[in-house]
Amino acid sequence: MRSTENIGLTVLVLGVVVLAGVLSNRVSERTRVPAPFLFLVCAAAASDLVPGLRARVPVPLVEQVVTVALIVVLFDGGLGIGRRRFRAAAVPVVSLGVAGTVLTAGAVTLLAHYACDLSWRTALVLGAALAPTDPAVVFSVLGRHEITGRTGTVLEGESGANDPVGIALMVALLGAGGTTGEQIGHILVTFAEQLAVGVAVGVAGGYGLLRFIRAVPLPGAGPHPVRALAGAAVIYGAASVAHGSGFLAVLVAGVLLGDEAVPYRMEIRQVCGALASLAEIVVFVALGLTVGLRALVRDDVWLIGLVLAVLLAFVVRPLLVGPLLLPVRLRAGERAFVLWAGLKGAVPILLGAFAVTAGVPDAHRVYGIIFVVVAFSVLVQGGTVGWAARRFGVPMRTADPTPWTFGVRLPHEPRNTRRHAVEPGSDADGTTLGDLVGAGDVWVSMVLRDGHLLTASADTVVRAGDELLLVTGEKDAGSAGQERLPASWAARRPPAGRVRRAGTSTGWTYRRRRR
Repeated sequence: MRSTENIGLTVLVLGVVVLAGVLSNRVSERTRVPAPFLFLVCAAAASDLVPGLRARVPVPLVEQVVTVALIVVLFDGGLGIGRRRFRAAAVPVVSLGVAGTVLTAGAVTLLAHYACDLSWRTALVLGAALAPTDPAVVFSVLGRHEITGRTGTVLEGESGANDPVGIALMVALLGAGGTTGEQIGHILVTFAEQLAVGVAVGVAGGYGLLRFIRAVPLPGAGPHPVRALAGAAVIYGAASVAHGSGFLAVLVAGVLLGDEAVPYRMEIRQVCGALASLAEIVVFVALGLTVGLRALVRDDVWLIGLVLAVLLAFVVRPLLVGPLLLPVRLRAGERAFVLWAGLKGAVPILLGAFAVTAGVPDAHRVYGIIFVVVAFSVLVQGGTVGWAARRFGVPMRTADPTPWTFGVRLPHEPRNTRRHAVEPGSDADGTTLGDLVGAGDVWVSMVLRDGHLLTASADTVVRAGDELLLVTGEKDAGSAGQERLPASWAARRPPAGRVRRAGTSTGWTYRRRRR
């Protein structure tokens, strides 16, 4: 009976923690204090107030929990990026993710050794741990405001790329066991091996999982998200066993699957997204429990952490990472925002946990310094990221919640449906559906305006901002949602101007020809 009560108490506490984590987004939106900061500080305070709590949550256990959570987060991040968005921002994502991480790690190492008087071994661990960023904190602070265009893709892609790179660098550093010339060479070889094997396993595993999903049908929608996540776990394990970066492999596999038409794709994305949100809460709470606030008040912890945090935000990232953005087609304000939004998050603390588990000398002090840097970055930079977006003129849009859905299930993949967005100034703006359809091989089955469905008739007038769901009669139309113009529309108004991609959703629109 006593064990049943203990289990019930554990379940009660976990439920309260998760509910508090979900509701913290509302608090964060109102106060502009990032929710991850609340998780970290509250968990760290709880570890001081509740005797024995930290002993019940050992660092090795937290390391395992956070590893599993990051697999889900990175896989979901890859699905959100997809191949199309990655191709559009491949150069900045790869340069920031690889070169930017290495440069940041080197700069922090030099600053920690010369400015903070830390040993080379400790400085190297700090440099590797503080190199990755976590723009997920940025999006949690922005709430219902989404960063659009290449800026959002660069931020998401940088976070997804430099997390595995930073972890691979730390694994190589801890495996070397020293800082001699021979050991530095071993670090570089191991680091390159981690990246190469991770990419190779990710590509092979991503295509293999895609073929497996398409070739083996499952009964109902429920097993499909489970299969996708299990496939991500297999890819991570295979890459790790092959001495590669499992996190990078999972990210690459997610990118390859992101845009592909697979059965129950929406359910897979919804489940992965929900689990990723839960995983982020678990990560920050678990990491916060491993360090108490009392351990952070030492001068050799909070002062060094504060110095490194300020130098990272105002010196290292602008001077070293900034030049990597010069070849990218971004406005000066967008570049400045990307540099300011390079926040530190859960991965640096996880890398500090790696150092503690590996028995690195002075590891607990390093762990506390990393915690201070992350707390400063999340609170100061994260708390001002909304102001920075407005100040630098970064394009944003308000993503109103859409809790209701309407759809139809089909036994086969639809190959003749399209979504089109009507932009201001396009030929469709102000035109009736009867005139718009024209030749007759396009059927407008749905019109969405301001979140409401309209009756689609020949007399319905289309306005800017409307979204149309079209059914075409083309045999080679491709998969649902693919960006292609119906033949009848192209034939109806050939001189009207250049066709360009709609900026707010999948589809095409005509631009009026200037007179």
